Amino acid sequence: MNVVLWIIAALLAVAFLGSGAMKLLRTKEQLKAAGMGWTDDWPAGAIRAIGGLEVLAAIGLILPPVLDIAPILAPLAATGLAVIMVGAILVHSRRRENPMVIANLVLLVLAVVVAWGRFGPYSF
Repeated sequence: MNVVLWIIAALLAVAFLGSGAMKLLRTKEQLKAAGMGWTDDWPAGAIRAIGGLEVLAAIGLILPPVLDIAPILAPLAATGLAVIMVGAILVHSRRRENPMVIANLVLLVLAVVVAWGRFGPYSF
């Protein structure tokens, strides 16, 4: 199970590192053109904050346990990603963007599995 948790954490880290970096580096207009229509409803600062949190969580999933420095940060990062995904589900549900809701639900489940595993029976 430890290997499965590492694989899920790595997948989440890659996904959120890319997503967060995109939100940090691109303008609202570029994000909208890339298919993120929800950016119309949010100020640029909030979008950048979400991107920053995603990048920090992606780093927190991998580096602390690998370096054996405060490994408790990994399940906390997974919990933070789960909270972000709940928010994303709410935003996309209001906009009736059902394919995005499904994608966010999958990411939510994966984040919850990592948080549960690392807080519980498979902690570092």
